[in-house]
This record gives sequence, structure tokens and C-alpha cells, in this order.
Amino acid sequence: MTNHQIADCFELYAKLLDLHGENSFKVKSYASAAFTIDKWATPLAQMEQSAIANIRGIGSAHAEKIYALLQSGTLAPLEELIQQTPPGILDIMQIKGLGPKKIAVLWKELQIESVGELQYACQENRLLGLKGFGEKTQLSILQQIQFIQQQQGWFLWAEAHQSALAIQPLLQASFPDATFLMSGAYRMQDPTLQQIDFVCDVPIASLKKWLSTFEALQIKEQEPVLWVQWPQQIPFQFHCCNKENLYTTLFKTSCSAAFLEAFTERYTLPDTTDSEAAIFEQHQVPYLEACLRTDPNRLGQSIPSLIQVSDIKGIIHSHSTWSDGAHTLEAMAEAAKAKGLEYLVISDHSQAAFYANGLSPERIKAQHEEIDRLNERLAPFKILKSIEVDILNDGQLDYNDEVLASLDLVIASVHSNLKMSEEKAMARLLTAIAHPRTTILGHLTGRLLLSRPGYPVAHKTIIDACAQHKVAIEINAHPRRLDIDWEWIPYALEKGVHLSINPDAIVLKALMIFITV
Repeated sequence: MTNHQIADCFELYAKLLDLHGENSFKVKSYASAAFTIDKWATPLAQMEQSAIANIRGIGSAHAEKIYALLQSGTLAPLEELIQQTPPGILDIMQIKGLGPKKIAVLWKELQIESVGELQYACQENRLLGLKGFGEKTQLSILQQIQFIQQQQGWFLWAEAHQSALAIQPLLQASFPDATFLMSGAYRMQDPTLQQIDFVCDVPIASLKKWLSTFEALQIKEQEPVLWVQWPQQIPFQFHCCNKENLYTTLFKTSCSAAFLEAFTERYTLPDTTDSEAAIFEQHQVPYLEACLRTDPNRLGQSIPSLIQVSDIKGIIHSHSTWSDGAHTLEAMAEAAKAKGLEYLVISDHSQAAFYANGLSPERIKAQHEEIDRLNERLAPFKILKSIEVDILNDGQLDYNDEVLASLDLVIASVHSNLKMSEEKAMARLLTAIAHPRTTILGHLTGRLLLSRPGYPVAHKTIIDACAQHKVAIEINAHPRRLDIDWEWIPYALEKGVHLSINPDAIVLKALMIFITV
């Protein structure tokens, strides 16, 4: 089990303990342990039980349960609580804004045991008579349920990537003379997708026969397409064709419907070709990578080369142990330097983010002293002094001008009171953008893909304001954010706004993935 999976078990255990009325000390103990485990850099599976027990915030009792999880894959006390809990209650726990105590009230007082029952109760205004539930809470629950329903069957691109990497060598080993090419939304790098597509020159009957040897596998056939899914995994879709039309099929399945329609209206697609590039060359059209084949207006345009790993000179927006990061500033700087980078911008959280150990002005000064020492030792590599400063409710930044003036750059982000109307969100963001110390606007909408829709904003107005005040906009590369959405990049470039591609890393592994992938 990974540290993240172990942390999920501990977090669920804490919530179920709270739901069933266990004492608050025990609940907090397991919730705190889950947080520590999730941040811990070394895989616990590689550590001895005694070493796990020595981790601050873990202890011998938690270490014993972690070790049991690693040995058996299950946690007996958690399984007991799950058995005592209606399955639908676990689904209700996924609704943001509903903690265990409120769920317990719904369960015990209204006998609600499923998301469907909760949705019906909200539509019938039955929550309004419960203590702690008001009209706004009821409306928020309905909106969350609707959002969850819309996201069912969707997966993050980053999650799909791991599955694609795992199955590719298995396919090639089983069909050594065949060609399997990744296609569809995965190849186009859509932020979220419903399946991973492959184009292959394997007869559909042969592929189906091989797949049928696996247990607990769903298979649906609609020739020439085969759809398969292992339990709880992202589905795979295979487009089976002949070797002669392999690349024509690849092209057809690696662009949007609008792009394909525009291409076939202007040009003829060949039945046989030895590459996708040849399809473009045949019509003297500049080649477009699959990720650019969404907007038909790009067809025929000369597109600059896509950013490559070799173009990355430094890392902006990362968190250290000074706030909620898992690694020291020194370790992060040395790792970035070892990768051949020129600089690292450390952007720990500001004081309003108390939950993330945000920095007081005094701690900022102490961090700068450490940065100065490290810069002297690591030169010419340079650590730049930054902060991810909270945009407060009124749009002001979380420090006075004196503190902000001591920084090389300031990333301004919203982290609290995210449930805003567009009017409130725009006033808050525009005030922060106009602040003379704001360098970069962080994760513009605050969205979490498949988990939180983000607050509503007028993108063009925000981009125009950033152009006016010379504020860069972050493209937050965290796989759950990818915010600002890529669809707004052309308009930002048209307005001359700089875009800062940042990892928002709190663990060194995330930083290294950002550098190397």
C-alpha cells in the first residue's frame, strides 16, 4: 500500500469514529496521523514498525495498525465500523460541507442512508427543521450532489496516465507483433476523461479472447471497438483496425469532433498512410500535436513548438517544511540544483493559512536568513524569496507593504470562503490584482477537478486586469487543479499576459515529477 492509501484508511477511520460518537481525542488522533502519513516522503512499506512508531505524530499504537495494513491490506477496527455503517452513508461522506456530526444527525433523525434519500429530503425542504441546517446549507448540499452526479465515470488525466503506463508493456508482451498506439482524450491530454483509448492492429476476436482470461473484467463489443474495465479502474477502449489504416484511425480518434469535421470538409483523409505526419504533409498543412487538435481555427496555422522539459530553467511555487511542505528548503534546493535548474522560488503559505502552518512576519524574516545562507553556499544557483499570500475577504493581501517589499515575488491566491457569488469573487480578485506587490495570480478559480467546481469568475475581465497591472497568471500544474483552464491561454497570450507554469508542490516527489515528466 502507498502512503496515500494508508492515509485514506486512517482518515476514513477518524470520520467513522466521529460519526459513531467516539471521543474527540481519539478522532483527532487518527485524523492527525492521516495528515502526517500523507505528507511523509518515505514509503512506510519500506520501513520497520519501530521506525514508523518514531515518526512524530504517529506513535506505537498507530504504527501497529499501519503495519497490520501493510501486511494484510485491511484494518480490522475500520472494517468493523464499515459493517456498522449503511453503505450509502459512506457515499454521503463524499459531499463537501457535510462533516460526520451533521451526517449523524441526518442518519439518526431523518433516517437518511443514501445520497438519493438526501437529495429527495433537500428537495422537500426537510432539512430546514434540523439544528445546524439552514436554507443555504440545504441548497449547497443539492448543488454538491448535482456536481458529484455529473462527475461520475470521469477520471483525472494523471490517474489515467498511471494506468496507461501499466497496461502498455502488458499489451506489447502479449501481442509482440502488433502495434498499440495511445489515442483519444488521453493522447489529447484532456484534464479529465472517461476512458483510455488505444488504436491497434489486432483482430477484435483475438483481443477479446485474451482479455477474457482475466477475472472480474467487463467487456463490451461494438465492432470495431472493444470496451473493457477492471473493477474500480478507468476503462480501456480499443479501436481495432488493419495495419494499413492504423494511422488514419489514430488521426480520427485523436482530435475533437469539430476539428475532424473541419479537416474532412477541406481535405481528403487517405485510407492508408505510414504516419500521422504524412496526412498533414499530403495537404501541405502544418502538423499539429494531438493536444492542439481541438479548435478548428488552428488548422492551417503555424503553431510554435510545445514547451519541453529542456525549456524549464527553474521551479516557481513550492512549499517547504516552513509551512505545509514535506521537505526542508535545503533538500529542495539541492534537488533542484542537481537537476540542472538555475533557481527555485520558495512560496510557503502566509499567516492566514494557520491550518498550513502559515508564516508570521517574524518567521518570514527567519526563512530569509536561511535562504541567504543557502544562496551563498549553492551559488550560482539561487533561491528566490516568495510567499503564497492569501487574498483576504476584502481582496487585500495577508501582509503589510513592508513585509511584501522584502519578497522577490508574491503569488496571491484565494484559500478561504470559496463559496462566493461571481460579484464577490470578482471584487476580491480584482482588488488583489491591482495591489502593486502582486506578481502572480495563483490558481485563478480555486477549482479541484472532479471534486470542486471553483468560484465563478469573468475570465476575460480578470485577464484584462492582469494585462493592465502586469500581473502574471499561474497555470497551476497540480493534476487536481490545472487552473487557469487551458481554453483561456490563447486570450491571455493575445493580451500579452505572462503565464507561470507552477507545480504547487508540497512534496519533493511532486517537484521531481514536474521537472522530469
